[in-house]
Amino acid sequence: MKSMMKDAMILFVITLLAGALLGTVYEVTKQPIAKQQEKAKIAAYREVFANADSFEEIAMAPDLLPDDLSAHVQQLGYDADINAIAGALDASGSLLGYVITVTDHEGYGGDIQFSMGITKEGVLNGISILSISETAGLGMRAGEVLVPQFAGKQITTFSYTKTGAASEDQIDAISGATITTNAVVGGVNAGIAVFTEYLQQADTQ
Repeated sequence: MKSMMKDAMILFVITLLAGALLGTVYEVTKQPIAKQQEKAKIAAYREVFANADSFEEIAMAPDLLPDDLSAHVQQLGYDADINAIAGALDASGSLLGYVITVTDHEGYGGDIQFSMGITKEGVLNGISILSISETAGLGMRAGEVLVPQFAGKQITTFSYTKTGAASEDQIDAISGATITTNAVVGGVNAGIAVFTEYLQQADTQ
């Protein structure tokens, strides 16, 4: 009996120490990780809005945006979430456009998250992929094949094709990775819908 109690006490102390150590490691690494994530986010913003001087996060508020934009885009048929929206500002603080961060859930290997920059006039500067876990040599070519095709276009809804784009609103699919292509195109369309229905409307009021 004493031996069992001793073993239980030793196990309790080990568990307590391990928990305390994990907590300490988390606190030590939390701030550096947050800084790296912020740096990656700003780098993505600058990639899709190179002429912006700064970026200002926009709160999801009833006077501009619904509390749950994700629910709205899902009602439109997109399996995506709107993670963040930032205003792209010039040196004088004037609004140049917006950066919208989207996560699409239809990727072959899981979620695909990217930021997209749209000018006030509705021109898509481009997209910058933040995270993707698609098949090597196929879906992982999204940055190489898909990203360049969106830049500089003023389109309300994109579609993809396997036979070569015949118009500005068509995106050439990645060969052998139409699921990935569909996810990226759907996510971009979700972001454009938010811009058209809320952000652009607010600018014209």
